[in-house]
Amino acid sequence: MTQSTQINSDAVQELLEIMSQLRDPINGCPWDLKQTWQSLFSFTLEEVYEVGAAIDANQPAELCDELGDLLFQIVFYSQIAKEQGQFDLNTVAESICKKMIRRHPHVFSAKKYATEAEQKADWEAIKQREREQKTGSKSDSVNQNHFADILQNQPALMRSVKLKKRAAMFGFDWHDWQPVAEKVREELEEVIESINNNQGKQRVEEEVGDLLLSVANLANQLKVEPENALRKANNKFERRVNRLREILQINEDDSDFDDETLDQAWQQVKAEERINNNHSL
Repeated sequence: MTQSTQINSDAVQELLEIMSQLRDPINGCPWDLKQTWQSLFSFTLEEVYEVGAAIDANQPAELCDELGDLLFQIVFYSQIAKEQGQFDLNTVAESICKKMIRRHPHVFSAKKYATEAEQKADWEAIKQREREQKTGSKSDSVNQNHFADILQNQPALMRSVKLKKRAAMFGFDWHDWQPVAEKVREELEEVIESINNNQGKQRVEEEVGDLLLSVANLANQLKVEPENALRKANNKFERRVNRLREILQINEDDSDFDDETLDQAWQQVKAEERINNNHSL
């Protein structure tokens, strides 16, 4: 696979034509014709996570392929919008171009920042003005929800970080990671207490939610993206359990092994990983 020196506009145009043909009312594909923005959304999320998987695997060719699938999703949304007389792919591209130029005055104009913190503050100020223009209201209104534009229909872990960053804009933030780690311990103790005191499923769920929020705050304080961290942890768990099944020669899901046997196999898997990691250094 060779790297192009410039965007091939012919390839983009061909993709648009393919999408238009797929949505042709007479000769198009029945499945593509019945899709809507709403029905496509779950497929889009799947494509995003497949991009993440390709990144985790450090497979450039696979990443290129998955980015193509994601680009197709964007073209699909744009085609539906074009049919409705709303916008098209060119409008989408024009919009993001204007946004990037607007949000990077230090690159596309003469504005200079003395520090990275100053640049970040101006970035947030620009985004705030954009939000105000969309809502038609000022952010200092006492009745406005400070988090109104942080939508509910996104991964809860991702949303928790966005809520935390927004709250930090007016100083409601931890200044170091140590007190956040203590908060995690405190929330874990409250989970255990609610279980020991038989406080019911609803209370346990509430306390577990507080614990997860604290863990997300700790990740943010450590500059770790929790969604990425959890995805990688899931991948590691999957890999380790598959290896454990190989060691114990588990062929059926209803196999019954005692805790000691399972733990010994688990420790063997971790030991093998350490050896392999040392050899790869």
